[in-house]
Amino acid sequence: MPPSFDHSEIDRTETLAQAAELYYLQNLNQNQIARKLGVDRSTVSRMLAEARRLKIVEVRIHHPLVQVSELETALTHSYRLIEAIVVKDLSDDPGMLLPRLGSAAAGYIQSVLSPNSIFGISWGTAISAVVDAIEAKPDLPIKVVQLVGALGAQNSVYDGHGLVQRLAAKFNSKAYYLNAPFLVNDQAVAQALEDTPSIRSVIELGEACDLALLGIGSLKAANSSFLQAGYVSLEDFEKLKEHRMVGDICGRHFTITGEILDIEFHHRIIAITPQALKNIPLRIAVAGGPHKAIPILGALRSGLLNVLVTNESTAQQIVNYS
Repeated sequence: MPPSFDHSEIDRTETLAQAAELYYLQNLNQNQIARKLGVDRSTVSRMLAEARRLKIVEVRIHHPLVQVSELETALTHSYRLIEAIVVKDLSDDPGMLLPRLGSAAAGYIQSVLSPNSIFGISWGTAISAVVDAIEAKPDLPIKVVQLVGALGAQNSVYDGHGLVQRLAAKFNSKAYYLNAPFLVNDQAVAQALEDTPSIRSVIELGEACDLALLGIGSLKAANSSFLQAGYVSLEDFEKLKEHRMVGDICGRHFTITGEILDIEFHHRIIAITPQALKNIPLRIAVAGGPHKAIPILGALRSGLLNVLVTNESTAQQIVNYS
C-alpha cells in the first residue's frame, strides 16, 4: 500500500514559505501580506515566527570584521608568520568571540583554497565556528581529512568526525575519517592501530595536506576541553602539568617556550605528528580569549602554526609577553 501524505501539512508549509518570501524577498509589510493571503495581520506575524522556527527562513547577520593592523604586523614579524589576522574587539559578550573569529578564518581560508586541495582539520569549538562560517561551494572539489583520532565527544558537533563531515558536505567533497580513538592506554596499542592499513592511509593523506585548520587547547583545568569532557584522565592531565605544558595543537602538548617533549602521553595518541604538521604549507590556528594568550604564545614558539587568527585583546597580551 503506498504511503500516505499529510497534504494539509504540506499546504501549511507552502503557505509559510509564501508569507516569508513576500516579507523577506519582496519587502511587503505585514498588512500587505495579510490582504494578499486573506488573513489578519496578527496571523501573518505568527506565520513569520513559525517560518523561522521551522527553519523555512534562516537569518544570517554579517558583522563587519575590523582588523588591527599594528598587532598583525607585530605578530607576523615576531613569529615569522605568513599571516596574522587580529579581529578588533567590538563587544564584551564572550559569546560573540568565536563567531567573529570563525568568520575571519573562513574568509582567509576561502581566499587560499583551490580545487583539489587537501584540507586537514583538528577539532573543537573554534574549528566548529570556522566550519559554520565557510560558504558552501559544491563546485570546488577538495579532500577533507581528520587529523586527530576520535574523541568520543558527547557533542559530535565539535568532534573531528562531525566537523570533517560538515565541511566536506559544504564542498560536496569526499571526507577521510581517522577511525581510531584519540588516546589509548598503551603505546603498543597506539602503534598497532596506526599500522592498520585503513588508518595508515588517512594518516598519510593528512601528512600530504595543503592546509590545516587547527585549534589551540589550554592546560588550565577550568578551560581544558580535554579534561572537562573526560577525554583525558585527571592523572594524565596532572602529568602534563608536571611537564609544564601550557597548551596543545592536535593533542601535541608544548611548554611556554614552544618545546614539544618526548613524553609517554604523546606515544599513546593517534594524531598527526609535530614534524608532519610542520611540513604542511599553511597551518591556520584559530583561538582567542584571555585564557588562550599563554597557550597561543607557546604554540607560536613551537612552530606548529604559520597563520594565526585571534582577537585584539588576546593579541595585545601576546605582544606584551614577547
